[in-house]
This record gives sequence, structure tokens and C-alpha cells, in this order.
Amino acid sequence: MNTNKFRLGSEMWRRFFSVLVLMMLAPVAWAQTAIESITGSTQGGAEYVRIDLSEALPAIPTGFTIQAPARIALDFPGVVNAMGRSTIEVNEGNLKSVSVVQAGDRTRVVLNLKQPTTYKAELQGKSLLVVLNSAVSLGTSSGANTVFAENRARDTQALKDVDFRRSADGAGRVVVSLPSNNVGVDIRQQGKTLVIEFMKSTLSEGLRRRMDVADFGTPIKMVTTTQVGDRVRMVIEPQGAWEHSAYQNDEQFVVEVKEIKVDPKKLTQGAGYNGQKLSLNFQSIEVRSLLQVIADFTNFNIVTSDSVSGSVTLRLQDVPWDQALDIILQAKNLGMRKSGNVIWIAPKDEIASKEKLDLESLSAVQNLEPVKTQSFQINFAKASEIAAQISGGSNNTPGAASARILSGRGSVIAEPRTNQLFVTDIPARLEQVQSLIAKLDIAVRQVVIEARIVEASDTFSKALGVRLGGGGLRTQGGTEGVAIGSSYANSVAGTGIVGAGSESFSTSAVNLPITGTAAGTFALSIFNSAAQQFLNLEISALESDGKGKVISSPRVVTADQTKALIEQGTELPYQVASSSGATSIQFRKANLKLEVTPQITPEGSIILTLDVNKDTVGQLTPGGFAIDTKHIQTQALIENGGTIVIGGIFTEDQTDVVDKVPFFGDLPVVGALFKRTTKSSNKKEMLVFITPRVLAERSPSN
Repeated sequence: MNTNKFRLGSEMWRRFFSVLVLMMLAPVAWAQTAIESITGSTQGGAEYVRIDLSEALPAIPTGFTIQAPARIALDFPGVVNAMGRSTIEVNEGNLKSVSVVQAGDRTRVVLNLKQPTTYKAELQGKSLLVVLNSAVSLGTSSGANTVFAENRARDTQALKDVDFRRSADGAGRVVVSLPSNNVGVDIRQQGKTLVIEFMKSTLSEGLRRRMDVADFGTPIKMVTTTQVGDRVRMVIEPQGAWEHSAYQNDEQFVVEVKEIKVDPKKLTQGAGYNGQKLSLNFQSIEVRSLLQVIADFTNFNIVTSDSVSGSVTLRLQDVPWDQALDIILQAKNLGMRKSGNVIWIAPKDEIASKEKLDLESLSAVQNLEPVKTQSFQINFAKASEIAAQISGGSNNTPGAASARILSGRGSVIAEPRTNQLFVTDIPARLEQVQSLIAKLDIAVRQVVIEARIVEASDTFSKALGVRLGGGGLRTQGGTEGVAIGSSYANSVAGTGIVGAGSESFSTSAVNLPITGTAAGTFALSIFNSAAQQFLNLEISALESDGKGKVISSPRVVTADQTKALIEQGTELPYQVASSSGATSIQFRKANLKLEVTPQITPEGSIILTLDVNKDTVGQLTPGGFAIDTKHIQTQALIENGGTIVIGGIFTEDQTDVVDKVPFFGDLPVVGALFKRTTKSSNKKEMLVFITPRVLAERSPSN
């Protein structure tokens, strides 16, 4: 009985702790939705992928498709991976495997397909059902719409910006700033272009443009954005072999186009080993039989040399088949050469000997092959310059033999009158010459450079002077009073006591007048009734204010990376004495000069190497006229059509001069009668503005 009570109590405590643990773990489980399982099946000819989650999704997750490699990607925001593994092998129908990648609170499910196809997704309770359509070729599926994001916006909104960037790995990225994350986006491949449409969107006039981004060195050549009804259409024109992907981060939508680099010598394309995984477990199996097993698995045609022999023991589990083949070849010192879907396997020494014989026979054929002469019309470059590049320069130039495109029997003649090239060589080398000329003989873009040299001056001066003196007469004459005149001499004459026969004594005790005819003067004479003593006073004042501005604007047009020079000025003569004593006349320039070399960068900016000179004729010296020089030499990076200040000079001269009689000039009030004050301020400023602009290329006439 006691034992049963003990068991009952233990069971109750166990249940209590179980409920407590579940209650503690419940908020963790409810906090975030998790992917619990992913299964693939085929029913009625249709392929299904079921993704089971812990909670129902509020909406169908956004996704996109990739043509090469064939993939379908679905993004689950706020969902985590609870399966405990990131790869699920299916190998059923068109579905090879499923990869689950979690980054933060977002999980991406990637369906790895054998062939590109489209899909449909629908929610069924807590599960997401993905239906794969029948696999079609690239040409058939290129026009199918892929809904990247469903449109949830009710009103029409304007896109903020459209920009283009180049990634570190050389891919082109088109970045679109959306007004909100509710804008619907459709992506489809139409022929050789990629068409993207933004639902319920408008585009400002400034963003309706055609961007030529070929100079960025990415697969994208052109991006055209237009308004079509209530949607914005963007057409991306790539070139070569490419693949694209798209993703959205809040209000930023990005389309990335990468170049597909096809290496015909590799078994599978892409970085590393990308073949289908296989498992091999053999004991002392012959190498030839093992290669046959791999050929059956990969559907490649393998040709094995008679020199291949021996056996190998190996155990490989879930290894890509191209890696497994590479391991076998390295273990037996074998080499491989791939041509289409045929693989030739032989010992490395045998392969090297065969390739050496092939090269020797090719060289012998070239020496016996008949030569041909072909003419090339050069349109933009000089025929002599291209001829030097084709022939590798002179025979004395180091490295000329390695830079020579022509064969040993080839020759080139440049005809300057018609600007033609006549090349004689074997047909294979003539094709290389034609390809090189097509890249060299292109129109060089031109740049117009405008400089503005602004010189401004502001002068101000103020002066106050005085003359003070007195006199006496031995003879009486005149009357008592005050005489006023326009100058010192006129006021003395106005006293009426200076005349013929009078013996006068008149001096200036303080003689500090203002020099200059433009000064204003006021004179005063005071004398007594006996007219024997008188006092003379003259006050002179001058104030001047001047402003000036000189604008020089040289402009020149030149080709990319070609130096241009424009100048205007005066040549000043001066005498030069030789060692024999004879003199001759030489000239010095006082001119305005603009010397510039532009370089257009791939992103459209302009690098300018500048030399700006502004000279003026200065003062006259015994040796001739002096030249006032202002010179700037620099290099700057400026955007197309932009304006910058490349330099400036500002000078300010201030003077304050006081001439006075000692002691008396320092007296309060009356000290002004014993001193002269002069104040001046002279300001000069020079600024140099530069504006480069790339001229629009003219389309070739038909």
C-alpha cells in the first residue's frame, strides 16, 4: 500500500514538472514561427513541395527564380529553421534538393532544380504548398512573369530614385528606392533583356531616362526606365552570358546581374566542385572499370588511353562526381582533357607529349600555309600608329617580339594618304588583326573645358593734412580782420598787406599738407588792427574709394587624354646684351593661358591636369616692363558638368601713417594742427573656376 502511494505521488510530481516545463517552453515556441519539415512528391504528373510550419503564415512569401543554375528561392521573414539540418536530398522529378539558409530572423528556402521552371504557391493551414510547373526550355520560359512581390498598395506612389552600382566581383546592380514596401514587382526575362515592372507606381521626369552603363565593366549595357500607364517599366539590357537575382530590403529593391563564366575545360561550371553527389565504396577495383562507373553516372563519354592501368581502393560518401574523378586522377597521376561531352583520360606524360606534337605540327602548318593580303580602312586613328602596334614597334624595342601580333612571315604597310593598312599574313593572324583594329579604331570622346578667372579689387584711402604759419610787417597797412582763401597763398594775399614795396616776413611753421591735386583745401588768415602780425592756417583733406572686377574666360575643346593650350596676351620687348657687347631685342609674354589635359573615367567623371596663367603688364623699370604673374598648376577630379574652384589668392594691404611735430602733435585738440594722418586699405582677390563637360557622341550616319 505504501509502495502504491509512493508511486502515485511520484507520478503526480512527474506530471506537475512536465506541465511546468511545457509552460516555460511555450512562450519560446510561440515567440517565432519555425519550419518543421519539407517534403517533395509527384501526384498526377505534377510536382509538389510541402513546407510544414509551426504556425500559419499571414501571407505567401516572396520569391524569385534563377535560370542558371535552375533554382527557386522563397524568403520567410520572421521564420527560423527547426529541422536540424540545412540540406534535404529529394532527387524526384525536376527537384534535386532543398537548401534552407537562416540569416537572423529571416530564412530562405532554395529549391535546386534540374531544369528551369515556374511555380505557384498557396497556403494550406500551417503548410505552404509549392507546385512546380512542367520544366520548359530557357527560350520558352523567358517570357513568363515572375511575381517577385504582390502589390498591396491602394494608391499610386512615386519611385524615389533609380541608381546603378558595380559590385566588387564585377556584377551590375540596379538599385531602386521604393516609396514603401507595399509596391508590387514583376520580373520577367524577355528575349535577351530583363523586364521589371513596378505596380501602381509613377516616375518623375528626371528619372525617365536611358542610362548607358557599359563603361562600368559589368554585364549590363543599358538601363531604360519609362512610365507605362499606372506602372513603371524598367528594361535592363545585358550582354554575353548572364544570370540575375533580385532581393528587397525594406524600401530598397535591388536587381543584380552577374556574368556566367563558361570554362570549356571544366567538368562543371562555377567555383569549386558542383557535380551531382555520389557514393563509391570499392576494394581493389580497376581504374578503367571505375571510370566506366563514373561515365554511366554522369552521361559523359569517357575515352581511356591504353596506358591507363592499375587498381584503386576507395570509399567516398556524398562527394560531387567531378571531385571524385579529380581524386582518382590525382591518385594515379592521370590527366584529363575535355572536348564537348567527351573526356579523354591518359597519363600526364602522354598528354604533355601529345600537346607538344600538336603545337609543333601547328607551327609547321603555319610556316607552310599560304599568306593573304587584306586592306583595312582606318577611320579615327592614324594608320602609322596602328601599324606600329601590330608589328610590335621597331626591332630595337625591348619586348617587341612578344608584343608582335603578326607571324614571322607577316608584314604591314601604312598608307598615310588614304589612311589605310595593308596587312599580309596567314588567315588566322588576319582575323586577330581585324579584331584588334576594331578595338583601337574608335572615336575618341571630346571634352570642353571652360575656365573663369575672376579678379576683384577694393581700395579705400583717407588723409588729413595741415599747414600752419605766421608773419609780421615792418610797415603798417591793411585793417584788422580775417581773410579766407582756397589755399595758403590766396588767404595771405587776401589780407591786403602783401604788396609791392612791403618788406614781409611770412613762413610756414608746420608744413604737412596732402600731396595730390585732387585734395580739398581750406585756408584762413587772422591779422591784428595794426596789421603787423598775422596767422595763416591751411587744412587739406582727401578720401577715395574704388572697386574693380576683371573676368577672364578662356574655353577650349580637346579629345580625351590629349593636351590642349589656349593663350592671349602681349609680348613685351626688352634689350639683351651679348658677351661681345652687342644688344638684341627679345620678347617676354604677359598673357592669359589655359593648358589642360583631360581624362574621362569609366564612371563619367573627368580628371583634369591644369596649368592656368594670368599675367599683366606691371610697372616700368630701367630694364623694361615688369610682369605681374598669377599661376596655378594642379590636378583635380570633377564630375561631368560640375564646377569647382581650383584655387584663389586674397591679399589685403592696410596702412596707417601719422606725420606730426614732436610734442605739439600729441596735444589734445590743438594737436591736430601739428600733424598729418593718412589711412589706406587695398584688397585684391583672385578665384579660378573650372567647368568640364563631355560632349555628346554623335550617332553614326547611315
